[in-house]
Amino acid sequence: MSGGIRGGLLCRHRDFRLLWCGETAGKFGASITGVAMPLIAVSQLRASPFEAGLLAAAGWLPWLVIGLPAGVWVDRLPCRPVMLSAAAVSLVLYASVPVAAWAGGLSIGLLLAVALLTGTAAVFFQTAYTVYLPSLLGPEDQAEGNAKLHGSASAAQIAGLGSGGLIAQLAGAVNGMFVHALTFLLSLLCLLGIRYREPRTDPAVRRPRALGAEVREGLRLVADDPWLRTLTLFGAASNLALMGYQSIQVVFLVRDVGLTPGAVGGLIATAGAGGIVGAFAARRVAARTGTAHATLFFELGLPAFALLIPLTTDGAGVLCYAVGGFCVSAGVVAGNVIKTGFQQSYCPPELLGRLTASAAFLNYGTIPLGALLGGALGAALGPRAAMWVATAGVPLAGLILVFSPVGRARELPSSRWPHPPRGDRGLRAAREGG
Repeated sequence: MSGGIRGGLLCRHRDFRLLWCGETAGKFGASITGVAMPLIAVSQLRASPFEAGLLAAAGWLPWLVIGLPAGVWVDRLPCRPVMLSAAAVSLVLYASVPVAAWAGGLSIGLLLAVALLTGTAAVFFQTAYTVYLPSLLGPEDQAEGNAKLHGSASAAQIAGLGSGGLIAQLAGAVNGMFVHALTFLLSLLCLLGIRYREPRTDPAVRRPRALGAEVREGLRLVADDPWLRTLTLFGAASNLALMGYQSIQVVFLVRDVGLTPGAVGGLIATAGAGGIVGAFAARRVAARTGTAHATLFFELGLPAFALLIPLTTDGAGVLCYAVGGFCVSAGVVAGNVIKTGFQQSYCPPELLGRLTASAAFLNYGTIPLGALLGGALGAALGPRAAMWVATAGVPLAGLILVFSPVGRARELPSSRWPHPPRGDRGLRAAREGG
């Protein structure tokens, strides 16, 4: 198979190459905004640590509000038009920030509104994107495709984080939002260029039922299966801790450590470089040790270095943040590569949207809670003490995997269930095409 050739999938699969370019551009822009938005709030609007946490929470709150029904809607609709619509909405919203700044209307309220609405668009884009990829690639190419997408996303995030800090220092943080808007324009053009069209669903095979019934079906899909349940609970706990410290890291690095905006972007980008290493190490480590053992290494072993982050000081002390953040990024991205491949092979394609949304509802639903918790701890204890509390939770979350089927296995299952989860006639009917 050409999947073993260096860069084989990108060279021979035009539509995947366009999807890859569009997704990479979007991640680059999102990383610029990840630095620019809190810098606008902290440096220009004098936001408090709690307001910074609230801003971080707003972008993820839609997963709690519409995450579950979004999965059902994506299962009912063609994925590409959903992604196109979400990208177009995001382009307009991000462009509104520099326009408002030029007109003198920039405020915390506007930033919160933009974060909330673009977060809503991201729910639909991410859910549709996860379902779209397995239909675009054959099973033999999905592992390579996932690794390339996660690896390029990490590389784009590193470039975006460094660029975000540099743009903020040279031209102002507001201009970083304009750059993000342009990346969504590129993403739109790439999606429009994809020739592949998803097959139409035969209404006789896929009859939409009540929204609530299909939402419950997705939740049961996660709750009734020990593997999906374990990975989802771990993701929820891990994201709570990760967002707890990431929501206030800019406040911590600017006010406690004393770094300039450019240095903040460069340091966060250095830490994010671990994601590239993690993306391309995931398949190799999993092949040698087994996917379950690799998951424990990436999700528990490497994230233990998060405890170095609160030790960060000016000068040589920034190495604590760089090393700790690098290890956390490597572990998170590698774990996501393994988990994504597992879900795509384990779940029936016609239910993948609901699985993605149900798992994301629980995984991503704790992100706004973690952001609010980080902001509240930062306001009550100070940024450095809050960083200690939040980073300690990152390796502790990995204990969920240890005391689960993942901790007792060498490999994660690589095939679908031999029978539907207990009591779920809807899943059985879907598999039988009726």
